[in-house]
Amino acid sequence: MTALARPAARTRVAPTRALRHGLTLASRNIRHIVRSPATLLDTVVQPIAFLLVFAFLFGGAISGGWQPYLQTLVPGLMVQIALYASMGTGLALHTDISKGVFDRFRSLPIARSAPLVGAVLGDVVRYAVAVGVLLALAFALGFRVQTGPLPALLAFVLVIVFGLTLCWLSVLVGLVASSPQAVPGIATAVVLPLTFGSNIFADPATMPGWLQLWVRVNPVTHFVDAVRGLLLGGQTAGPLAASLVAVIALHAVLLPLAVRAYLRRTG
Repeated sequence: MTALARPAARTRVAPTRALRHGLTLASRNIRHIVRSPATLLDTVVQPIAFLLVFAFLFGGAISGGWQPYLQTLVPGLMVQIALYASMGTGLALHTDISKGVFDRFRSLPIARSAPLVGAVLGDVVRYAVAVGVLLALAFALGFRVQTGPLPALLAFVLVIVFGLTLCWLSVLVGLVASSPQAVPGIATAVVLPLTFGSNIFADPATMPGWLQLWVRVNPVTHFVDAVRGLLLGGQTAGPLAASLVAVIALHAVLLPLAVRAYLRRTG
């Protein structure tokens, strides 16, 4: 009880040591996933459902058939799936804090940031599994990469970076929500304009003018353009540059807000 009552007395931890603490807790989260595969059920089911629903229900209306639509749809769904997977981070954080898990962490001689870093990095497995399941089914249905292994690998890495970037939004939502039950509703309200107000499912030229303005400034659009270029060919330099700018800008805005909410909630 004494250690819990005096968290401020903890000595300052060097950045390298703090990073080691965060990686240790990330490996803890990954081991939990490996030992309890059922926790990945939503991560596996979601990409399958999205691909089947959008390809077979809307492919004919949008592209005249689901086969040609598959080539356009899959790169966009990779970005969407990473975004949806990242939203689980906030719910897991809120649940752990509510159950007192972070109070136990505070009694340990670790950096205060370690539980947050561990939660964020540990969820990279979820992004990789979700995108991997999506691609496995897409290849089975006939999707083919038109470029090469290296651009395809870069597209995969870019999607993971996108998930890591947007997870700070999820962390912020999870830390400011009043209850765990409120997190999914808030996250959905944030995710829907980002995904459906983009070029994932349809050509922005077919949209109303006011919606086209949002699509152009939406960071999801730039990531989708970059992934499509890397997988299918075409212009990649511009979308990649815009994606990197979006990563820097989103981190500059979301990371301080998320850290401040974390310190306030766990302080």
